Amino acid sequence: MLAGLEPADLPADAVEVGRVLDAWGVKGWFKVLPYSADPEALFSSRRWYLLPADQGAKTFSGSGKLAIKEAREHSGGVVASAREVDDRSAAEALRGARVFVPRSSFPTAGKDEYYWIDLIGLDVINREGLVLGQVTELLATGAQTVLVIGYTQDGKAQERMVPFVAAYVDDVDLPGRRITVDWQPDY
Repeated sequence: MLAGLEPADLPADAVEVGRVLDAWGVKGWFKVLPYSADPEALFSSRRWYLLPADQGAKTFSGSGKLAIKEAREHSGGVVASAREVDDRSAAEALRGARVFVPRSSFPTAGKDEYYWIDLIGLDVINREGLVLGQVTELLATGAQTVLVIGYTQDGKAQERMVPFVAAYVDDVDLPGRRITVDWQPDY
């Protein structure tokens, strides 16, 4: 385990939200590449959980927790400081670490706003009650977000895509784990 990094298991609702790029300055600050264009989850959580990089050099093993003192936007990314990271060398040792925060610490989404992580796995049903499949991922296109819906046909895994816009999406029922759409299977 990295010196200063408190060993801790990932929370059950942990969501990967970014990756540590490098040290920033000489006082232990570090740069983070957020996976979202709006990195509010990084700003709302005072505890970040780290896992070593998937690829490349690993500077630590296991999982650990950082107590974040401050995080702010800077040059299209995020810079942060943590109680356990007090100099440039300690910040450099975090390079490549994957950053997780508990889903429970995300800010509350506004009306008709959803976190992508909450939509993945929901059943998609059309107005006639036909199950079109399950959301496997979302794609950000220039104009809109698109639901990628996985289903099986004749024993083969298939995908269909539905724009995630009000013209096609009638209802998102998070507690019921389903999305109702105005879409036919042969579109």
